[in-house]
Formats: sequence, C-alpha cells, structure tokens
Amino acid sequence: MLVQPYLFFEGRCEEALEFYKKTLGATVEMKMHYSESPEPTPQGMPAGFEKKVMHSSFKVGETTLMASDGMCSGQPSFKGASLSLTVPTEVEAKRVYSALADGGQPQMPLTKTFYSPAFGMVADKFGVSWMVMVPGQM
Repeated sequence: MLVQPYLFFEGRCEEALEFYKKTLGATVEMKMHYSESPEPTPQGMPAGFEKKVMHSSFKVGETTLMASDGMCSGQPSFKGASLSLTVPTEVEAKRVYSALADGGQPQMPLTKTFYSPAFGMVADKFGVSWMVMVPGQM
C-alpha cells in the first residue's frame, strides 16, 4: 500500500511546479496537459483549460507528490493537512522556511522546540501548509 499527496492548484499548477523546483529542488518526473489527454473534454472546464496541467508527478527529496490544475476554478483550498518537510540542518531549515514564506503566510515562526532544534509552520503562496523541521534528539 502507498499513500501519496495529490495537490489541486485550480489553475496555478505550472507556477507551483516552477516554485517548488526553485525553492525545494523538486524534479518534475511527468506532466500532461489537458490538450494531451486521449479522453474527451471534462464538463464545466473554463476557456483555455486545455493548456492547464491535467496530471503531474514531482519529487521533493525522496518523496513523490502528484498535482494538477483540477477543475481550474481559481480557488485552491488546502485545509486540514500539512506537508512535513524534514531537512538536515538549521541553515537549510531557515532557507526553505524563508523561501516558502515568500508571498505566503507564516503560521509559526521557525524556532527551537523540545523535539527539534528548528521547527516552523508556513503556508506557501498557493495555500499549501508546510511544517519545516530539523530532526532532534529524543
């Protein structure tokens, strides 16, 4: 059994993939636009949707995530879940936290906790919630 996050960016998937490539070193393994689909057009799609991402797969470190533009509603909603990003050093935690916070919304400042020398929470400019942490000694 395998559980993988699938993110729906509602029209901003290309922008999100580029952002994660730049900020997290993500690598896009697969990307298909609606215009490349062998299936008929989904009902209710707005004009210009054919240039939008129907499905993509990308890696951040060892983790594979999937994403698309969904129904291109323009209203992405990422509530009730966070992606936890573990990095090896406090310097890297500060870099990643700052990059994700650029245009986003810090939720908890990066700080020392009883379980981590550096832990913080931030929603990026797409609304995806991230928990950034350096492993601690328990």
